[in-house]
Amino acid sequence: MASRIEDYAMLGNCRSAALVSRDGSIDWLCVPRFDSAACFAALVGDESNGRWRIAPADPDATCQRKYIDGSLVLETEWRCATGRARVIEFMPFAGEQVGVTRIVEGIEGRVDFESVLTIRFDYGSALPWVSRLDEQTITAVAGPDLLVVRSPIAVEGEGMHSVARFAVGAGDSVPFVMAWGPSHLPPPEALDARQELKDSLAFWENWSDRCNDSGEWSDIVRRSLIVLKGLSYLPTGGIVAAPTTSLPEQLGGQRNWDYRFCWARDATFVLSALVNAGYHDEASAWREWVRRAVAGSPGQLQVLYGLAGERRLEEFELPWLSGYEGAKPVRVGNAASAQFQLDIFGELVGAFDHALRHGVALQPDADDVQSVFLEHLESIWRHPDEGIWEIRGEPRHFVHSKVMAWLAFQRAAEQNRDGRDPGFARRWRGVADEIKADILAKGVDPVRGCFTQSYGSTELDASLLLVTLTDFLPPDDPRIVATVRAIEDDLLVEGFVRRYDTRSGVDGLPPGEGEFLPCSFWLVENYVLLGRLDEARTLFTRLVGLSNDLGLLAEEYDPRSKRLLGNFPQAFSHVALVNAAFSLAHGYSATADSHASPHTTDPQGARA
Repeated sequence: MASRIEDYAMLGNCRSAALVSRDGSIDWLCVPRFDSAACFAALVGDESNGRWRIAPADPDATCQRKYIDGSLVLETEWRCATGRARVIEFMPFAGEQVGVTRIVEGIEGRVDFESVLTIRFDYGSALPWVSRLDEQTITAVAGPDLLVVRSPIAVEGEGMHSVARFAVGAGDSVPFVMAWGPSHLPPPEALDARQELKDSLAFWENWSDRCNDSGEWSDIVRRSLIVLKGLSYLPTGGIVAAPTTSLPEQLGGQRNWDYRFCWARDATFVLSALVNAGYHDEASAWREWVRRAVAGSPGQLQVLYGLAGERRLEEFELPWLSGYEGAKPVRVGNAASAQFQLDIFGELVGAFDHALRHGVALQPDADDVQSVFLEHLESIWRHPDEGIWEIRGEPRHFVHSKVMAWLAFQRAAEQNRDGRDPGFARRWRGVADEIKADILAKGVDPVRGCFTQSYGSTELDASLLLVTLTDFLPPDDPRIVATVRAIEDDLLVEGFVRRYDTRSGVDGLPPGEGEFLPCSFWLVENYVLLGRLDEARTLFTRLVGLSNDLGLLAEEYDPRSKRLLGNFPQAFSHVALVNAAFSLAHGYSATADSHASPHTTDPQGARA
């Protein structure tokens, strides 16, 4: 059985990621990319679907773990009756080679260890042919995939596993180096484990030391940014939402999705976090990924894309996997890629505008691309859509979607770069004004005076917290104040913000899920914007406390079972944490800054 979600650590090298449990088992690894088929899939199945455990043979051994400062290099110290030892593990930055290196070191006394390697390609379904290449090397081959494992310790076959038993004393060091390669080519070249460790630490130290100060929360912000960097795909600049698939939003439920793709909607939030933290190169790479991915006909704009901008992300199920704690189905691919979500247009225009205002250069064709998308949006903004939560029920006129459409035209009208036809500004401002009037007429509850989830509804939706973070209305407008208060009244569950009432049937799925953590971070930023700073600090501190011992957050949290839920670690949660921390540190809303008019916010984010 897989461990609790919060008991996992992530290893990464900006190409793929591995999840390691507290008991020393790598239960999830996809190679060579985040979205490749898993060779270890015990996370959503059982150990017969692939895993690699290295741990003391003593079942009573205890451990403590940490990331070596500023990195995704994990150090786990084990204690047992006979001594102490540690395991240092990481994914090397070795060109295009992708794999995992694990180094067992003795500290004092003697500790007996056991390595049990169970390789199963194609999400746990393909049993490989395992061969011994030489005394220190074994290979596993099935179809197009090859894994090579090198170690000075003899590895023997036991059943359908590759097992090594050894002991370490003070000063001893035993490396295990695993790498993936195409099966039709020679095995990947051998790596020096110690040199790769040194190189990996140098990479992470150089990267994390560039992080801007965020006051008392600098450490947790830096950790979140390291996670975000670890979820980036180095060859293209794309950032995956999470490295996992089908970790459930409800234990035993059906809300299990594949998040190993790049969401265009995240563009503005990610840009805001990276720019605030001082990572302009990464912000530029992400913005360029977005520009390439959405290139083409605006009528074919997708919600999400593959790591290189791939558009075909067909969703299918893996029936041989039992699911995380029985939550089925296990899905690969994501059908949301084919949905119509109106707010994407506003997020993209807002991202380009935010990048420009913060010194992240745009390509020469940015204005042309934006104009084409706006012309298309002008013809479709009146249509219902599936909205930010990617519902699988009937489309609706979601208020958040309409406000994001307004934002697209409003930002375009405010831009006045050299060479722009002033007629465009007048045209876009006219459309923005029309959308705004439509929203205020149809998207406000006449009784409570707050925005509603969709036209004609009295339901609420946490995405309205993003509406209040635009300059759609001033922060002290009664409708803004009423919306925040209504969300507190209707959607706060034990102090956390629920996305929406799942019992309403709006999403076409059975009811029940955890509390979506970014929504609560958005409430922190709303408190800052409204001057409710003590409440903002209290809520932020509580949210940060949900991180596991390594500072990692999932997508959701269940306050009843006190467990993290959903795919892990979740980029959106960490981005929301970073933006909320900068909001608190500097007394303004970082997310609002990314959505706000250049006339209301200066380039440093200090509200005028």
